[in-house]
Amino acid sequence: MLEILTKAGCYIAIILLGIALRAAGFFKEEDFKVLSKIVVKITLPAAIISSAAGREIAPDLLSIAAIGFGGGVLYMLIGYFLGRKGGKEQKAFCLLNLPGYNVGNFALPFTQSFLGPTGVLISCLFDVGNAFVCLGGAHGVAQAIKAGNGFDWKRVVKALSRSVPFLVHILVVSLNLLKVPMPGAIVSCADIIGNANAFLAMLMIGVGFKLTLEKEKLGMICKMLLCRYALAVVLALACWHLLPFDETVRATLVILLFSPIGSAVPGFTAELDGDVGLSCSINSLAIVISIVITVVLLVTLL
Repeated sequence: MLEILTKAGCYIAIILLGIALRAAGFFKEEDFKVLSKIVVKITLPAAIISSAAGREIAPDLLSIAAIGFGGGVLYMLIGYFLGRKGGKEQKAFCLLNLPGYNVGNFALPFTQSFLGPTGVLISCLFDVGNAFVCLGGAHGVAQAIKAGNGFDWKRVVKALSRSVPFLVHILVVSLNLLKVPMPGAIVSCADIIGNANAFLAMLMIGVGFKLTLEKEKLGMICKMLLCRYALAVVLALACWHLLPFDETVRATLVILLFSPIGSAVPGFTAELDGDVGLSCSINSLAIVISIVITVVLLVTLL
């Protein structure tokens, strides 16, 4: 337990370091985009290759991708229901800002450190399904609701085709199923680069942390976060008690289901001319809540 608390405390300390360095002027707001690009396009893909390459994927584990996708769809439906009385703007906002799991920048560093290669493999499979929702699906549906026109699949496909982590997920899983080994030189290089992912991901969260609470918006924030984590509890209990996987796989799924909202959501909200400040506040509070829950889960389950 002490080792888990120490590691988790180090992650929290790195987030706080990012917050402190930004407050001190060491990092500027635009530096978050630079860190994000490094994590999403370099260290995260490397961590995926390093931990998942060469590991055999049992056919029944492919169903985990459906859990990531299904959870996102449920959140979209709940978001639509929450915003039903506020017109197109609010329906689109709630549907976009409730679903999606921040796997790569938040959950993966925890599963990588505490649950090893199995945790990373399950995270990758889960994120394949999750990506369809958080990297294009929810945005496409929200855009259609706000504009009053049909859903554009081309936009979703375009977003996914530009997502380096998603493409690496697909590559690693495909090579695994085809029993084609990843070249040793690539894996060795990925090992070195991937080791930096946990530190940079946590630092990035701290640098990008932004919280502005306005009294008139507190009701919406509380309502959305309550729905978010209430469903997470239901799904986590179902996965832990009903799925026929070993404890490591089920523990990984439980941690993933309590991940915060996808980090790309505020950007998508800005594209729809939505309330970016409210979106950032919900996203940042979700990170705080998920950190606390993840630490408790690690101590309880491991």
